[in-house]
Amino acid sequence: MYVIHNGNIITENEILEGFAVVVEGEFIQDIIPQEDVMRFPEANRIDAGGGLISPGFIDIHSDYIETIASPRPSCMMDFDISLREAEKVLISHGITTMFHSLSFYGEDVFTQKTMHHPNNIQRMIDAIHSTHGNLHLIRHRLHARFEIDNMDGVASLVRNIEDDKVHLLSFMDHTPGQGQYRNLEVYRETLKGYRDLSDSDINVLIAERQTTESLTTENMKEIAEIATEKGIAIASHDDDNVQKLELVKTFGTTISEFPITLEVAKRAKELGLHTIAGAPNVLLGGSHSGNLSATEAIDHGCIDILCSDYYPAGLLHAVFALHEQYGNDLHQMFMMVTLNPAKAVRIDDELGSIKIGKKADLLIIEKMDDGYPMLTTTIVNGMLTTKTNYRTN
Repeated sequence: MYVIHNGNIITENEILEGFAVVVEGEFIQDIIPQEDVMRFPEANRIDAGGGLISPGFIDIHSDYIETIASPRPSCMMDFDISLREAEKVLISHGITTMFHSLSFYGEDVFTQKTMHHPNNIQRMIDAIHSTHGNLHLIRHRLHARFEIDNMDGVASLVRNIEDDKVHLLSFMDHTPGQGQYRNLEVYRETLKGYRDLSDSDINVLIAERQTTESLTTENMKEIAEIATEKGIAIASHDDDNVQKLELVKTFGTTISEFPITLEVAKRAKELGLHTIAGAPNVLLGGSHSGNLSATEAIDHGCIDILCSDYYPAGLLHAVFALHEQYGNDLHQMFMMVTLNPAKAVRIDDELGSIKIGKKADLLIIEKMDDGYPMLTTTIVNGMLTTKTNYRTN
């Protein structure tokens, strides 16, 4: 049993002062007035140092594991080691539930990276699944990002869904000239990052991609129905027009990842979709692809979830940047990395907030004198997992 006291508790509705959190076993047992802490003499007391007591962060879109497993395009590390080393980093940034975003690409320039080969993707899926029954620090889940021109990969995707190895499904379309790559120059620069290509080579690849066979709407509906029957949320990726939003909604999509424009983000919210932006977008002051600014979209109330995308440290720092630099409500910003993503992927009955009866995933966040946020304590599933002590000498 733990009693976490002397901190401000981020609950579902407010930042609560003068109270303490009681944890027993895996669950939050109670939230009590600070003066009642001594009612639990047998408990281990954790002093929050006047900081914030937050739910653990839930990251539903991050391809960080690809960087750890394949630190160079042609290098491949042991996948079990990669997951164990990655979770040490993730937990140090407050991420207690990670939806590892693996890309199911067909054979194209993007699969020149060894990690993107279908056999390696399957190996990583199996490694993520095996963590559930082994010793681990955080919850590892799979976000299957399926490229719609990967016709040969459909059977593999469906098999993994049916085997309960997929926890979030998104349909991606990286065809040049639309979506994330509506600006062809951005696409050209991306290709050069994968391979040493001449301009004429790139022109050929663009023409090939623009005429490649892709899943039909009916195909996507069929796959989405299989996932929905398993309780898996469906996401659309890089929505660049309102017509696409209205189409994907017809087959059960409830999440719009990285809407390309403010107009699309606003329409997504009108349609009742959860909307996601990347925390790096906040820290960089805009999209690295020249698309929607996360801070602008948040200011207009049409983004409600932040993900780390490719930079795990981004969640914690984006929350405080949005509050301190852009004047957003701190409580609402914390909801964007805790309760809101939990709702989007349908795990909010157990996770995402500090509430009696929920799983005890808790963080203590203090501040250095210069305002730098320090994550000093992490509890996952009721277990004290990390304790970090900063020093001055």
